[in-house]
Amino acid sequence: MNFLRGVMGGQSAGPQHTEAETIQKLCDRVASSTLLDDRRNAVRALKSLSKKYRLEVGIQAMEHLIHVLQTDRSDSEIIGYALDTLYNIISNDEEEEVEENSTRQSEDLGSQFTEIFIKQQENVTLLLSLLEEFDFHVRWPGVKLLTSLLKQLGPQVQQIILVSPMGVSRLMDLLADSREVIRNDGVLLLQALTRSNGAIQKIVAFENAFERLLDIISEEGNSDGGIVVEDCLILLQNLLKNNNSNQNFFKEGSYIQRMKPWFEVGDENSGWSAQKVTNLHLMLQLVRVLVSPTNPPGATSSCQKAMFQCGLLQQLCTILMATGVPADILTETINTVSEVIRGYQVNQDYFASVNAPSNPPRPAIVVLLMSMVNERQPFVLRCAVLYCFQCFLYKNQKGQGEIVSTLLPSTIDATGNSVSAGQLLCGGLFSTDSLSNWCAAVALAHALQENATQKEQLLRVQLATSIGNPPVSLLQQCTNILSQGSKIQTRVGLLMLLCTWLSNCPIAVTHFLHNSANVPFLTAQIAENLGEEEQLVQGLCALLLGISIYFNDNSLESYKKEKLKQLIEKRIGKENFIEKLGFISKHELYSRASQKPQPNFPSPEYMIFDHEFTKLVKELEGVITKAIYKSSEEDKKEEEVKKTLEQHDNIVTHYKNMIREQDLQLEELKQQVSTLKCQNEQLQTAVTQQVSQIQQHKDQYNLLKIQLGKDNQHQGSYSEGAQMNGVQPEEIGRLREEIEELKNNQELLQSKLTEKDSVIENLKSSQTSGTNEQSSAIVSARDSEQVAELKQELATLKSQLNSQSVEITKLQTEKQELLQKTEVFAKSVEVQGETQTVIATKTTDVEGRLSALLQETKELKNEIKALSEERTAIKEQLDSSNSTIAILQTEKDKLELEITDSKKEQDDLLVLLADQDQKILSLKNKLKDLGHPVEEEDELESGDQEDEDDESEDPGKDLDHI
Repeated sequence: MNFLRGVMGGQSAGPQHTEAETIQKLCDRVASSTLLDDRRNAVRALKSLSKKYRLEVGIQAMEHLIHVLQTDRSDSEIIGYALDTLYNIISNDEEEEVEENSTRQSEDLGSQFTEIFIKQQENVTLLLSLLEEFDFHVRWPGVKLLTSLLKQLGPQVQQIILVSPMGVSRLMDLLADSREVIRNDGVLLLQALTRSNGAIQKIVAFENAFERLLDIISEEGNSDGGIVVEDCLILLQNLLKNNNSNQNFFKEGSYIQRMKPWFEVGDENSGWSAQKVTNLHLMLQLVRVLVSPTNPPGATSSCQKAMFQCGLLQQLCTILMATGVPADILTETINTVSEVIRGYQVNQDYFASVNAPSNPPRPAIVVLLMSMVNERQPFVLRCAVLYCFQCFLYKNQKGQGEIVSTLLPSTIDATGNSVSAGQLLCGGLFSTDSLSNWCAAVALAHALQENATQKEQLLRVQLATSIGNPPVSLLQQCTNILSQGSKIQTRVGLLMLLCTWLSNCPIAVTHFLHNSANVPFLTAQIAENLGEEEQLVQGLCALLLGISIYFNDNSLESYKKEKLKQLIEKRIGKENFIEKLGFISKHELYSRASQKPQPNFPSPEYMIFDHEFTKLVKELEGVITKAIYKSSEEDKKEEEVKKTLEQHDNIVTHYKNMIREQDLQLEELKQQVSTLKCQNEQLQTAVTQQVSQIQQHKDQYNLLKIQLGKDNQHQGSYSEGAQMNGVQPEEIGRLREEIEELKNNQELLQSKLTEKDSVIENLKSSQTSGTNEQSSAIVSARDSEQVAELKQELATLKSQLNSQSVEITKLQTEKQELLQKTEVFAKSVEVQGETQTVIATKTTDVEGRLSALLQETKELKNEIKALSEERTAIKEQLDSSNSTIAILQTEKDKLELEITDSKKEQDDLLVLLADQDQKILSLKNKLKDLGHPVEEEDELESGDQEDEDDESEDPGKDLDHI
């Protein structure tokens, strides 16, 4: 400390060279002193001098400071002083000179010292290794020094860090530091590191930078956070802008979903601080980076899809329609929504359905168009609305049709209560504000872009110009305004609209040429020698006339292709015409508009060309030039080629449709095959499971069989349990007697059953033998008696069977109880056998007796089983006898019916015989009257009468005779 006081005290004594001498003495002390305290004090003194005497300290002390970093790493304090001194030498941040020359000298000084420091790449590697130290006095100045190096000579330092082993990974650890100062400066360091270096951007992204940065933004309060949020958002932009790999990684990591809470801005009264406006502006720009039109189309569409699915687009539309939003945030939100919906049908359809919170609700598109055609709105806001409308219609034929339909007579609201998009565009097209004219013309041109159907539909639009005059078409009104000589911006907008409308639409060309004043007006405009301001209008007129020639279908006799070309040659000259056509692409604002789709102009005067129109000019300028120089024969040949190509295209389209249908059929068949494969796999798995289950059941069954055999052997080895647990020989004898009794009952039932079978056989035989009335009556009487007897006997048999089944059940339950008692006793005997080894001789006798009893029990079980089987057979026989009785009953009923039928026939015969007798008597009387002898016949008649009496006495015989 005394040394430092002496040094500092001596500074004021001498002239300027004393500071250099002091710095030299300090450097010598750093280099030569053996005591660490002396070196530390010397480095601290150099640090205090480094801000004021930057050049002297830098020249004399840099090598010594680097040497300290290499040799004194064990002392964090001297390392911190050395890093701070190097930072003061290299950095330009602390300079406060106001003069421009001083600032430039300071910047040159910083870059020169930086170049000296990084000349040895080991110095940067040493600095990276020092950042691994957790000590605050080492890590923080190290972060600041490396940041300053990157600001001075970024590309060179980036390259050194890139080739350094684990260089970027060491720097990523700074984001995880718990000390906010180091973490925040680490974000600034990574900003400088990732600027314009795709390789480092990829490494940082794959080191989990997105996750950490989004966590920091969330912890700091999203859009309500401070400058730390701003720094994190700038770093995210560095990582994502023009880096397709990182954009894809960001989307695949589901980080887009984490952006939605950023735009939950709350109510309008929460206030909009300057920092919040800055943060939200950067957040909107980050969304635009992901869906920029300059990105690959596939990557952009996938991000647009993710933004719709997670609700981010809906949140942006909420801000768009909210009140109290600052103008610059509203403008950037419109631009962001524009690019989120651009060229993606689902998002465009959603945007078309958004309504503003007004009374009555109006579509968001209508509200935005009202701002676009309102000259009191800010210029940047009107440009943003135009860009939003263009993005809504980009590759959206459905939206184009909806816009054009609002202009058609059938869809216009007659009451006038609501304003449509088409009415706003027409109002802007013919207003007195030239900027509104240009915006409306470009917007309407985008409604016709690459859509021939809407170009034809727009020809139907009729406009009422004034009261009492007939309506004119929109096409005619546009040409009328052109001929009136309005402002250049208005005429350029209308000419771009007409060129877009007529291109690739021969019907529109015919309508345009049908007005006889249009072609003379265009030729007059092109032929005149006007100033530089009018040259652009001349070029657009030449383009419109060239489109009228190139897309002419020769339907108008007076304006065929050849006649128009002759007119150009006479009035203008082909070379002059081509020169005027080239004025468009040579204009200074043409190349600017062709770069980006967004209409971004510094002021309204620069708003001349539209991006899509520049594409049309590139496409048509060459073909129109060729068409002007072609002869009529070449035109004919070209038309023939066109027809051939059209036919070829039709054939190709036909085959494409066939291939598409076949592809669909193939897809269906593939789906069917896949479903069948799935079903087959499911069935195979089910079969496999069932096979495994069956195998398991088999294994379980075999295991149970083995266990059952062991249990039987185990039970046969014990004896006295039966008597000790209530199993007496008397009970076994009783069971045998019951079984014998059941056998006798079974035999008795069997004998009765055979008797009933014989009776049934007799009934069948008697039934077949009976043919006359008496035998059938006897059979029926016997059948009824025997059926009644059989029913009674069946009832008794059933009751006996039921009683026997009850007895068998009782016996089975008693048997189960005996078995359980036997098992219990076997366990008790086993316990006693362990404790009483004295009675081993008696156990052998008991085992023999118990085995005999078990054998008898098995036999009883078998007999009971046989009895149950016999009982089942008896039941089956009884069922068969019942069925036989039913069959006999039906046959008896049939016989009774036959008997009644025969009685009726007999009565009918008797009536016929009586009629015949009466006739015979009458004939005999007639013969008598005629005098013929009839005596013998009378005898015969008397004989017949006797026979009739006999027949009446024995009707059974008559029945047999019949």
